[in-house]
Amino acid sequence: MGNFSVYKNRQIEERVVEIAHYIINNKATVRSAAKQFGLSKSTIHKDVSERILHINPSLAEQVRKVLDVNKSERHIRGGMATREKYLHQ
Repeated sequence: MGNFSVYKNRQIEERVVEIAHYIINNKATVRSAAKQFGLSKSTIHKDVSERILHINPSLAEQVRKVLDVNKSERHIRGGMATREKYLHQ
């Protein structure tokens, strides 16, 4: 049973690093990363805000910068989406 948990942990670590690289390279949002990887937003968020810190702190810092930019632009994106919605009605 011990080998399975090591294997599972390694799988999770690889996934976390892959997601982090995806977010950094594509300046992706948590929502778009969740869609890309077929995971929930909460899983992606936990991966890139908690798990990544233990796996690769410097990668965690890079992801944090992208997510902070996304967060600061969130209200603008929402406004644009609403505008588009009403323009097409």
